[in-house]
Amino acid sequence: MADVKLAEEVMTYRAAVAEGIRREMRRDTSVVCLGEDIGAAGGVFKTTLGLFEEFGAERVWDTPISEQAIVGAAMGAAMTGVRPVAEIMFSDFLACCWDYIANEIPKVRYMTGGQVAVPLVIRTANGGGLGFGAQHSQAVESWALTVPGLKLVAPSTPSDVVGLMASAIRSDDPVIFFEHKGLFGSKGPAATPDAVIPLGSAAVRRSGTDVTLVALAWTVPIALAAADVLAAEGISAEVIDLRCLVPLDARTVLESVARTSRLVVVEENPYQGGWGATVASIVADEGFGLLDRPIRRVAADCVPLPFADTLERQVMPTVDKVADAVRRLEDFRTT
Repeated sequence: MADVKLAEEVMTYRAAVAEGIRREMRRDTSVVCLGEDIGAAGGVFKTTLGLFEEFGAERVWDTPISEQAIVGAAMGAAMTGVRPVAEIMFSDFLACCWDYIANEIPKVRYMTGGQVAVPLVIRTANGGGLGFGAQHSQAVESWALTVPGLKLVAPSTPSDVVGLMASAIRSDDPVIFFEHKGLFGSKGPAATPDAVIPLGSAAVRRSGTDVTLVALAWTVPIALAAADVLAAEGISAEVIDLRCLVPLDARTVLESVARTSRLVVVEENPYQGGWGATVASIVADEGFGLLDRPIRRVAADCVPLPFADTLERQVMPTVDKVADAVRRLEDFRTT
């Protein structure tokens, strides 16, 4: 009966962030948190609620409004054996501490021949869809994807938040953990008490036979909704949730394409330089013989995100855009 009750428990994505951190702080006393207003205030998105009350000021540190100070302190602490979980309030603000993220943190372990590790997690609220405007709505996974030495995580469900947070905090390499603002209020089954999801393990969210939809974080529910629309038209779409960009589970994508022969990548990053281009390149290089149609990408337009809801929807991927991309593949002719 206890197992049945556990299976019925539901948790919000927002609460799952705090739960994932809490579990690791209880398990390992070297885990600390730092960031703006993450203490008694519980974080601007309420993703650290309860941590300060349980662990106190010794392990939950409120910082000044300085991204460089937050990440610099986290780097120094990590190099001395602490496992910091640092919050950058909006992912757009990673640009403020980019020197640490691109030039320092990911290179220490390599440049010291493994003598010094930087086991830290940088959490950040990512993505659009809420009308926050051009400087607070960007999906910036592709910025970090260009930097060797970083692991990149972007969960789509509450249970994945908890399981991936465990692996991220335990990693001896630096991890950027992208939490999507548009998913904070979403609900799903709670994680099991011992949930740990290995980094680089994609999930098949829906099985299908006609086309593979590869998505990440906020675009996963979009891809699933598009699959519902297409199913009503007799098109069976398989939906892959990457969960991580580094490590990237290319095998699961290629195995899916082997079943469907068609690939549509659904990403929130701008089309130019988006992570979907990397996925498309891998499939073209390693699975070209599996394809019977061109690879398609549904991505955000290459423009700053507008404030207005209607304009924002014009720029970002939508269910209709994904479904239409699949229909156009169905109608594609080689002659």
